[in-house]
Amino acid sequence: MARLIVAAGGGGDAVAAAMLDAALYGGETPAVVLTYAWDRLLVDPVPGPRGPANFTGLRPLTRSVRAVPADAAPIAPAGSTLPRLAAELPQTVALIDPHHGAEGIVRQLEDLVQHLEPDTVDLLDVGGDILAHGDEPTLRSPLADALTLAACCELNFPVRLLVAGPGLDGELPAEALRDRLGPMVLTFTAEHVRPVGPVLEWHPSEAAAMLAATARGARGVCEVRDAGLPVPLTDEGPTVYEADLDAALDRNQLAGAILATENLHEVEQRSREICGFSEIDYEREKAGRSGSLPDQQLDPEAVGRLLDAFEAEARGRGITHTTFRRLTEAFGLGGNQRQDLRSLLLSSRPEQYQAPLWHIPSGA
Repeated sequence: MARLIVAAGGGGDAVAAAMLDAALYGGETPAVVLTYAWDRLLVDPVPGPRGPANFTGLRPLTRSVRAVPADAAPIAPAGSTLPRLAAELPQTVALIDPHHGAEGIVRQLEDLVQHLEPDTVDLLDVGGDILAHGDEPTLRSPLADALTLAACCELNFPVRLLVAGPGLDGELPAEALRDRLGPMVLTFTAEHVRPVGPVLEWHPSEAAAMLAATARGARGVCEVRDAGLPVPLTDEGPTVYEADLDAALDRNQLAGAILATENLHEVEQRSREICGFSEIDYEREKAGRSGSLPDQQLDPEAVGRLLDAFEAEARGRGITHTTFRRLTEAFGLGGNQRQDLRSLLLSSRPEQYQAPLWHIPSGA
């Protein structure tokens, strides 16, 4: 049984795709996961998504699609989580190349469908911002989702749109999505998280971390991103819903406007016109600010004081959990120190680790 899962926004959506594959199909004949190489600046200091030319060791899967094997590597200074993801998951990881716009992704999907002859094609988005109109003030990263949505709607093959963890991406609140969601498909459990457990120990996606944490029972409010956005961890966190693909395209103004685009520059321009910004511009600006941030030697006592102060303030905001990405940026550390910080905190206060989140106790 051949299956194709398109990770709508890349990043954590690819991790969630592996969870979905195991939960729905038991891991037999693992799916092909088509995803972007588009990581946070913590991982990839080069703004925007990577294409095949940014890697060595990719393997041809079709005429226009390259698989990312475990021994592939991004070409410096670029970085990517995909080779390690390919090494640790049974699914085949394939690369979306967005540099030829929506029309280019349609060609990639057509090639994959012809090659795989899949029984199912699922388009998976964690959080649900793929269901946005495009002008919501809380929207932060509409471009990747809009591209995959537009391309999947142009594919001459049935595609099922799935939303996991409504609201967990911190872009659209769960209550704003309820009338846009169809039937529930499943609720992730701790057992469903098990296949990706080792990945979550290092993968930087905050949305995937919260999806897994809620499946394991975490409840409260998690503070994420550099801006300290609060995201509720509720019983709705580990759920997966189906949504109407055509209705999503009709609603998503950016997706509708980029159907005929042939390069990423056109897509960015449409995003600026419709959404008021391009997230790649934000990455360019942020990279310019943080590119020279030097690594610092982590002093356990100094980190402990920073953590105590952060947690005291977070408790006042009603926060119960946070991510290691949030702590790294709140402490003013370089992105490649996230794992060092994580190791230090787990060794000093292991009781506060509620995998893969950091738990903030209610009192001192």
